Amino acid sequence: MLTLSPKIVEFLIRAAEMPDIEMALRKILFEYLDLKLKELQGQAKEFEEKWSMSFEEFSAKCKEKEIGEDVYSYEVEKDFWDWEKIETLRKHYGEVKSQWM
Repeated sequence: MLTLSPKIVEFLIRAAEMPDIEMALRKILFEYLDLKLKELQGQAKEFEEKWSMSFEEFSAKCKEKEIGEDVYSYEVEKDFWDWEKIETLRKHYGEVKSQWM
């Protein structure tokens, strides 16, 4: 069982504007997940605009070496790994959020 100091409980209830700690934590966690998903969506959109395609298309074209650039160049590899991280985190946060609904 997790115990929180009365000061933290009071802060969470006031910050979330909820009547009890469980509702406050639920609200704060949902809002956190929403913010993370929104931030990741914005980052993904930047890559989609840069490469004019979705991550799935980008990944497939890299695999087939049809990206129009050297797939082993620093820029392409860095974008691939950064974009893959974004997509992995989007999936993770989405799954976590759906389990709590």
